[in-house]
Amino acid sequence: MKALFIGGTGTISTAISSRLLEEGHELWLINRGTRNDALPPGAHIIRADINDEETVARQLEGQKFDVVADFFAFVPGQLERDYRLFRDKTKQFIYISSASAYQKPLSDYRIDEGTPLANPYWEYSRNKIAGEELLMRLYREEGFPVTIVRPSHTYSERSMPVGVHGPNGSYQVIRRMLDGKKVIIHGDGTSLWTLTFNTDFARGFIGLMGNIHAIGEAVQITGDETLTWNQIHTVIAQALGVELHPCYVSSELIAAGSPAEWDLRGALIGDKANSVVFDNTKLKRLVPDFVATVRFDQGVRKILDYINAHPECRKEDPEFDRWCDKVVAAQEEALKRMRQ
Repeated sequence: MKALFIGGTGTISTAISSRLLEEGHELWLINRGTRNDALPPGAHIIRADINDEETVARQLEGQKFDVVADFFAFVPGQLERDYRLFRDKTKQFIYISSASAYQKPLSDYRIDEGTPLANPYWEYSRNKIAGEELLMRLYREEGFPVTIVRPSHTYSERSMPVGVHGPNGSYQVIRRMLDGKKVIIHGDGTSLWTLTFNTDFARGFIGLMGNIHAIGEAVQITGDETLTWNQIHTVIAQALGVELHPCYVSSELIAAGSPAEWDLRGALIGDKANSVVFDNTKLKRLVPDFVATVRFDQGVRKILDYINAHPECRKEDPEFDRWCDKVVAAQEEALKRMRQ
């Protein structure tokens, strides 16, 4: 199979790229080269900015692919560009949408591909919905061979998945646990969440590549392990060998009281604050051998091993830490006044 990825060095695409090359497929990447250390050995690299459509079109002259996948399309205009570039060059175009596009608030915590798409809280999700609608119209009217993939919270060994973190990532939450400080958990920590390790995601994704039954379909790819946010944070603390000190704060208060540029309203109210349990029947019908094998506690061990060996992953976030201290103090003061 000859595949072209736009990107190829992100959390999701890195695992897919590595597995494809291990299986002997021919992989091409359109990449700006800003993360050369993450480029998989053996891939053919087209060094270009995908937004420079004219240059990319020249570099693609004479090329045809079995699969083209765009991991960096966030707005419909980028997909219109992809259609112009690849409509005559691929047998399948895969768009990476998002499970955050599903209806918020949910009418049923059990989610399958028939769950309505509507998210008034997060522009990111609304753009993903608009992208899906555009591609499905092109499929119906022009025969553009699209497959839509909806990941939920997919993670890798490079970053710990937590509910609330700042712009520098999740390491500061680990740091707070190690320092014995309180960790902010949205709501009461009992809402349900699904986490998928990127190598498991890759197994499902590759099963959709070149799969004629996936054309014209939207498919979610997640594991089947469901945890509460309390369990997620407890597993992390246990792996660190420390006691978890939670500070429960309503998602609305977190969203209203955090800097606007952190966009925690979208990330929480439009995503993580909602209980989600995914029905992966469709994926398993299309990819019968799909199974997620990395339990969350195993994934946490992989993450800690990796970040302990890679100092660049231990990126502290003093601004987020101060904000957490402020929220914790405000919460404790409010409780003290209520008891008076």
